[in-house]
Amino acid sequence: MRYIRYAILAAIAVVLIVLALANRASVTLHSLPEGMAEIPGMAVLDHSIDLPLFVVIFGGVLIGLLLGFVWEWIREHKHRAEAARRQSEVTKLQRELRRTKAQRDEGKDEVLALLDNTN
Repeated sequence: MRYIRYAILAAIAVVLIVLALANRASVTLHSLPEGMAEIPGMAVLDHSIDLPLFVVIFGGVLIGLLLGFVWEWIREHKHRAEAARRQSEVTKLQRELRRTKAQRDEGKDEVLALLDNTN
């Protein structure tokens, strides 16, 4: 199974390398459309940068993945909070059980108390 995973990762790497080599042409990215840059006060936000196309493609994929991870992490917050609440409840109940057993075994012989705790 491990070799299949490595073969799939190698195939993905080859595809990404071929994609990068095929898209080396430079493109210009603008932060605003041409018409918006002429609006008073918007010239401050008007920036442009020349990048290879594969950097733009991979950057878009990376940003999409990061946004997806953050969105999913926020969406699952209620499940993590519930799990933490239940874990604290389990810890509290275990503490209470130990305390109850200690009170029950208070007057008993130590060996008998140990034997009761093994069950």
